[in-house]
Amino acid sequence: MSNILAIAQKELKGYFATPIGYIVIGMFALLWGWFYYVMLIIFNQQSLQLGGLEGGNADINSQLIRPLFLNASVILLFVLPLVTMRIYSEEKRSGTIELLLTSPLTDVQIIIGKFLGAMTLYAAMLAITAIHVGLLFSYGNPEWRVVVIGYLGLLLMGGCFISVGLLISSMTKNQIVSGMITFAVFLMLWVINWPASFVGPNTQNILNYLSITEHFDDFTKGILDTKHLVYYFSVMAFGLFLTARSVDTERWKG
Repeated sequence: MSNILAIAQKELKGYFATPIGYIVIGMFALLWGWFYYVMLIIFNQQSLQLGGLEGGNADINSQLIRPLFLNASVILLFVLPLVTMRIYSEEKRSGTIELLLTSPLTDVQIIIGKFLGAMTLYAAMLAITAIHVGLLFSYGNPEWRVVVIGYLGLLLMGGCFISVGLLISSMTKNQIVSGMITFAVFLMLWVINWPASFVGPNTQNILNYLSITEHFDDFTKGILDTKHLVYYFSVMAFGLFLTARSVDTERWKG
């Protein structure tokens, strides 16, 4: 476990050794803040049109918090490729991948350590946004369950994206290529169910199940369903498994 934590710590320090860590956190905070501001204005206007805020708990949950989480999930498409594109690509470009692969560490320890490092950065990004949500509890009365489950959904979705990005980064030493391919794959997971209404029921069910947003929708409503948890953890495990196979291939080539 100490080896995994050491790798995670090294990975986390690597983000802040260059401007990328600050840029990613800044971009995420800025975009979240903008969506929060816009959603708050829309919510206030709707509340005034309905005659005030009395009995507005459901309005806050459905008209402010849920759209905020849905918009935040869009941000991940653009921000997380910046997080994952350097994880292995930078090691290959700088030549430190050979040192890493010949160290007394197993592939699993390296992969999990890098995954935890990226997840820690992502968790820090989400933690910053708690300031905005905290203001809602100070001046309003949102349902805490919706907020907690919504954040859990964002964390799991980000974990899936990071595991996939880790796989792609392990297959190239060019960070730009890694980032572009990662974004393309993220986008495919996002839109894969768009043609679902034009195909047969069996294909529709498959496309809806593969869609990463289809599983996230219930989280924004405060619904915690085990089938969504199974999906997200399965994608993470599959992404990390394929990364292990990719790294193992790299080790044999070396």
